Amino acid sequence: MSYANSRIPSSAQQGVHEKLAERVARHLRQPFRKPFADYNRAALALSLEGWDGHAPLILDAGCGVGHSTIQIARAYPDHWVIGVDQSADRLNRRKPYPDALLPTNLVFVRADLVDYWRLLAERGLKLARHYILYPNPWPKIGHLTRRWHAHPVFPWIPKLGGVLECRSNWRVYIEEFALALGMACGRQIAWEPFQAEVPLTPFERKYRDSGQTLFRLRCDLGGETGQGGNGPTMQTTTAGAQQ
Repeated sequence: MSYANSRIPSSAQQGVHEKLAERVARHLRQPFRKPFADYNRAALALSLEGWDGHAPLILDAGCGVGHSTIQIARAYPDHWVIGVDQSADRLNRRKPYPDALLPTNLVFVRADLVDYWRLLAERGLKLARHYILYPNPWPKIGHLTRRWHAHPVFPWIPKLGGVLECRSNWRVYIEEFALALGMACGRQIAWEPFQAEVPLTPFERKYRDSGQTLFRLRCDLGGETGQGGNGPTMQTTTAGAQQ
């Protein structure tokens, strides 16, 4: 395939950043108090308009063009699925899915996750499932603070509960995410290489078809909102696990 030429993120950093634990500990001690933007408050309200208040909530954080959100909504028809991305252009490019063919249990909203995650927590809402799929890895050593697990907002992520799943094609990102989440939860978090037999995102398909090893962290943080259970398991095949 001509498109299957994706490269693994290149970085001089080959393991967990030496300053990560210090930074995570600081964020856990000092709550992030950035004021909320009005458009993010409006985005939260919009994302909950179609929710009946009972269906379990699923968040596809940084959903991009929304292919993953659509697949998740089809796999969990009794859940309310929210796809959030900061780019209106990406959200508008959810081809080849016209509105008439979209599942009725999902909504797409444009919002900044730095606010959106905290607004969910402020409302006291808990998630059944939470996906962070292939976030920008910011692989340069000096870009640590741009990675979600080193950002001041990170402590709000485990507060939302549910089954949290993060995927990346850069092993270091998942290693770091596991360390940060473990610090926040007070327990060791496992991660694993896996095979994406049914890719959730266009990036995942490209990485897989380029022959890259993909990595996944999946952790049950508890505290599900609504009724209906966790639903079916997305089809993936695991291959070993790391502690």
